[in-house]
Amino acid sequence: MGKIIVITSGKGGVGKTTTAVNLGAAMNLFNEDVLIVDGNLTTPNVGLHLGAPEVPITLNHVLRNKAELFEAIYEHESGTKIMPASLSLEELKKLKNNGDRIKHLKGDFKKISDYIIMDSAAGLGSEAQSAFDVADELIIVTNPEMPSITDALKTIKLAEQMKKPVKGVIVTRVRKNEHEMTPDIVKEMLEIPILGMIPEDSSIQEALASKDAIVHTHPDSNAARAYKEIAARILGVDYTPEPIKRKGFFSWLFGK
Repeated sequence: MGKIIVITSGKGGVGKTTTAVNLGAAMNLFNEDVLIVDGNLTTPNVGLHLGAPEVPITLNHVLRNKAELFEAIYEHESGTKIMPASLSLEELKKLKNNGDRIKHLKGDFKKISDYIIMDSAAGLGSEAQSAFDVADELIIVTNPEMPSITDALKTIKLAEQMKKPVKGVIVTRVRKNEHEMTPDIVKEMLEIPILGMIPEDSSIQEALASKDAIVHTHPDSNAARAYKEIAARILGVDYTPEPIKRKGFFSWLFGK
């Protein structure tokens, strides 16, 4: 049976979906059978990140009993499986109160892949809590700033109330400037392990424009290396990044 890891955050805009997509893609690079599910029904973005914004059957159809679970699964060219949610406002309206039905699909999800990475809605509302119900473990995404850390702490408290284990926190958009909170302070405040620190990296935006994960488009970038290190840590496999090859002036000139 598979394991469902829900990626969540106390607020939007911290890199939650980027983390879900790249963590799942990185785990697939280590030859794991991975399914990335867009559990953010209100504002789904997994399909946008991986080049499948409009597909005929989505998780919404499954939740409305209009399709079987396997019918909503699509395979990315990398081999990673994805299950998008619908971008249609009409589909969202049709779903109405069936969003919480996702918890009844937990057993079915776990039969499909060894690892199910589910992107949840941001915040602590009912939609996010529905994703919590499905989770075997939670991973919290935050930025190294006080408002984001405070929201992450609320998320941890909610997880405790729902008796859901939190595997750790991933800190994104790290710039290493004097205004950021240090890893030691973050760990002290949240009292959970830091799984990894993702540096601010323009390659992430380039990967999004390419509709692919950064671990595919820019495998040697700092952010891609960080996601692969986290995936390796979760899977318990060895991963040693190769040294970055710096181009000399003439290599750069002729490359241009």
